[in-house]
Amino acid sequence: MKPKLIIFDCDGVLVDSEGISAEVCVEALRDAGMTLSEDEVYARFLGRSLASMTSILADRLGGNASDAVVKAMRERLYDRFRQELKPIPDIAAALDALDVPFCVASSSQPERIRLSLGLTGLLQRFEPHIFSATMVARGKPAPDLFLHAARALEVAPGDCVVIEDSPAGIEAARAAGMTAFGFVGGSHAEGAGLRARLAPMLPAAIFDDMVELSPLLEALSAGSRQR
Repeated sequence: MKPKLIIFDCDGVLVDSEGISAEVCVEALRDAGMTLSEDEVYARFLGRSLASMTSILADRLGGNASDAVVKAMRERLYDRFRQELKPIPDIAAALDALDVPFCVASSSQPERIRLSLGLTGLLQRFEPHIFSATMVARGKPAPDLFLHAARALEVAPGDCVVIEDSPAGIEAARAAGMTAFGFVGGSHAEGAGLRARLAPMLPAAIFDDMVELSPLLEALSAGSRQR
């Protein structure tokens, strides 16, 4: 099929933020008396919302991520973003090469998405098509967010391609009936073992360079025509 909508995750796909986020998470939890390594943060929280993270801490780890802890974590993260955040290499050129509509659907809060995109010069490319897990009942790995984005842009789920870097995101795309591409080109990818974690989920493609996106989409279209 020729895609009619490309849905991008934000963190680790549009902006190279996941390494910063993991460091801040580890530091903030340590200050609150909870010890997790960066590897554990990637394994448990990658691709999930802050609400999901606090629920996991409470239910599975016995931790208490209070409102004060969450607030401090968010403030520290935004400060780091303002100092360090960069776009994923070649993402601007990859967006320019697309000949179909695209949007962003992220587990992050709307203010964080817009801050990240604004700091990296990408915001105007996506406004107003910015969708957050705060807009739906269930975040990733549930399909709600991707289905919400598709409905808003009046595109059938089967005509959407999702670009994700997390198992939770790939699972959500599959549950939504959408084609999933796994992106493993963020600076966190090796440390998080992304390729090894995504490969068993059998996304339609796994790639590590945004210059590959348009050729992969064309190959998807060509394969559909040949069938």
